Amino acid sequence: MQLARVVVLSAAASVIVGASCIGDSVDPPSTASGDAAVAVSLSAADLAPVDPTLGFRNINHLIFVVQENRSFDSYFGTFPGADGLPRNPDGSFDVCVPDDAGTCQRPFHDPGQYDMGGPHGQSASINDVDGGRMDGFIQSVVHRRACTRQPNVACTAAAADVRGRPADVMGYHNAREIPNYWAYAKHYALQDRMFAPTDSWTLPSHLYLTSAWAARCTNLTTPDPDASSCTTDVQHPGPWSTEYLAKNNDRPFRWADITWLLHKHNVDWAYYVGPDTCLEPSCKQTGDEATPGLFMPIAGFRTVAYTRQTDNIRTYPDFFTRAADGTLPAVSWIVPYSEISEHPPNPIDAGQAWVTKIVNAVMQGPPQQWAHTAIFVTWDDWGGFYDHVKPPVVDAAGYGLRVPGLVISPWVRPGLIDHQTLSFDAYLKLIEDRFLHGQRLDGHNQGWPDPRPTIREDVPLLGDLRREFDFFQTPNPPLVLDTDPNHDPVASSGATGVSVGP
Repeated sequence: MQLARVVVLSAAASVIVGASCIGDSVDPPSTASGDAAVAVSLSAADLAPVDPTLGFRNINHLIFVVQENRSFDSYFGTFPGADGLPRNPDGSFDVCVPDDAGTCQRPFHDPGQYDMGGPHGQSASINDVDGGRMDGFIQSVVHRRACTRQPNVACTAAAADVRGRPADVMGYHNAREIPNYWAYAKHYALQDRMFAPTDSWTLPSHLYLTSAWAARCTNLTTPDPDASSCTTDVQHPGPWSTEYLAKNNDRPFRWADITWLLHKHNVDWAYYVGPDTCLEPSCKQTGDEATPGLFMPIAGFRTVAYTRQTDNIRTYPDFFTRAADGTLPAVSWIVPYSEISEHPPNPIDAGQAWVTKIVNAVMQGPPQQWAHTAIFVTWDDWGGFYDHVKPPVVDAAGYGLRVPGLVISPWVRPGLIDHQTLSFDAYLKLIEDRFLHGQRLDGHNQGWPDPRPTIREDVPLLGDLRREFDFFQTPNPPLVLDTDPNHDPVASSGATGVSVGP
């Protein structure tokens, strides 16, 4: 979907900033009153009024913001109306997770901004789930490092010895620590059955984000497209090691990802990374604002190089400029660099401020663009933090444990708590249904075959994100929030609204 654009006047910036490797600011361009009016370029599709009879075809821009390492219960376990931490009739938590001494530990409010979390590879997932008992989280904790960033009490205890002390994997945050996330959940929509796509760690989750598969390919020398040597591997997909990349400067992910289909259908996309990020596979990311390769495996897909779409991997300034001047692509993914990722031990408030900047930039851009946009916010895996819901099994690779999911749009049903079973596969399904006429990453992939074992988008229990929207409703207004809200936190009052799913 690449449409002709109409130029109008606005106070937003109009020059599209291309991708770069170093030195650009992550801050959005100024749109303060008093700025000179500049040209804004809107597509005919964005200028068209929303037609309720068109349903989800009114949405021209899908934005997926992916942060790191938080379980649903650790962020929204006490959110009113959600399937959160189980309670007894007297209000106490009906949860008992044994520590390494066999002592029962219960969830506790963690007021700090720095956490340790726990192991979050496949073996940790198996231990945490413990056959559905969901009681292995503390015993999975491996203390690899001390807390160094203004540690809270629970973090210090976890780093030293969990015996007889609360491990912070049992801690939860609420509107006092993450007021903006709770405000988005209250005013827009919260998903309380969003599962990580696989029972493993960052790299495989990010591979599923754009390709619905994580695999290891043993034959990297045959001409593209040839993914016949690829088999499922959610522990060590790739190869994607630093040593391999430094030696080969290669793109080892040979199977098809969604950008192949977007290219076939002439749909524009962008994948946004930190301004210090070097975009070649073998680059060593050294800047403070460089996105780690594990967060951005899109750079390792053969499809992206084969279709000459590597320029679609861009840095943050491009996103902020395009949000301001009305030229956002049809599909955007935005991944963080470490300091703003919320990946322990990085602070929660820095990640929340970053996500808020992104959402504010879209809301403060041209209103016609905002009217045709849906923003999805999630976290790539559970990070070792407690969650009480046993993940469904869809194939040998997943699902993984629950992660938070937020939906922000003028047309999402306000106050909705969506109980549909979802995963990152639902994002791909939404892209495919909106822009690709329902084409799936089906193993044939319109000319780029691969031996994937499951068509994840067609799994029967997977929900449909389109059900969260109502284009007949009065549109939700923009909710522009302070990026540093903790001096005046949002009260943790209840969210009301309709529920979807069983």
